[in-house]
Amino acid sequence: MTAPAALRPPVPGVDVPDARGRTGLDRAGRDLTGNPDVRVRDVELLAAGWHVLRRTTLEVRRSDGSWQTQQRETYDRGNGATVLLYDPDRRTVLLARQFRYPVYVNGHPDGLLLETAAGLLDDDDPATAIRREAAEELGVVVGELQEVFQVWMSPGSVTERLHFFAAPYSPRTRAAQGGGLAEEGEDIEVCELAFDDALAGTTDGRVVDAKTVMLLQWAALSGPFAAARRD
Repeated sequence: MTAPAALRPPVPGVDVPDARGRTGLDRAGRDLTGNPDVRVRDVELLAAGWHVLRRTTLEVRRSDGSWQTQQRETYDRGNGATVLLYDPDRRTVLLARQFRYPVYVNGHPDGLLLETAAGLLDDDDPATAIRREAAEELGVVVGELQEVFQVWMSPGSVTERLHFFAAPYSPRTRAAQGGGLAEEGEDIEVCELAFDDALAGTTDGRVVDAKTVMLLQWAALSGPFAAARRD
C-alpha cells in the first residue's frame, strides 16, 4: 500500500508537479462507482515520464460471491483517433509507412509498418485530432468524415480508447507533402496503394498493424468498397 503523504518525500506527479506540470496522478480510478463488484483500494504511480504507468490494488467480487484482492498495472497514454483515407473513384487508400521500435524489438524484421494515419487526441475532440493527424502525416485536408466505431485496443493493460474514422480523399485534397513532424521524431513515407492490394496485405503479412487491418476489412465488408466487392 502507498505510504501516507506525511511519511514520505513529495512525489512528482502526485504531491508536486512533474515535468509536465501534473499532480494527483495517483487519483485515477479511486472514485469509480459503476460496478458494485469492484472496489478500488489503492493506486500507486510507477512512472510518468510522458505517459503514466500505475499499479492499482482492487477487490473484485467473484461469481461465487467471494471477494478477491487483485493488482493490475495500467498504462495510460490518453485516447486516440485513426482514419482510413480512401479514393472511391481510383479505388486507392493512403497509408503511412513508419518505424515502430516496439514491434522491431518484438520480432518484426525491420520495424517499418504500413498504417492508417493516427495520433493521440491531446486536448482536442476526436474529429479535430484526426484532421490534424491526416494533414501532418499524409498531407490531406479532410472534408467529409465518417466515424466508424470506437475500440479499446489492448484492454488487458492499456487504457487507450481509439476512435476509428474513414474519409474520402482525392489528388485535389492532397494539399501538402505530409511526412509527420520532425520535432516529434516522425519520418513518415506516404504510400498510396490500390485498395485490393492493401486488403491482400492483411493476409500476406505486409499489413500487420491492428487498426489498419480493422479499417481495411471494414471498408471491404460494409464500407466504401463493399458494394464493388459484392458485384
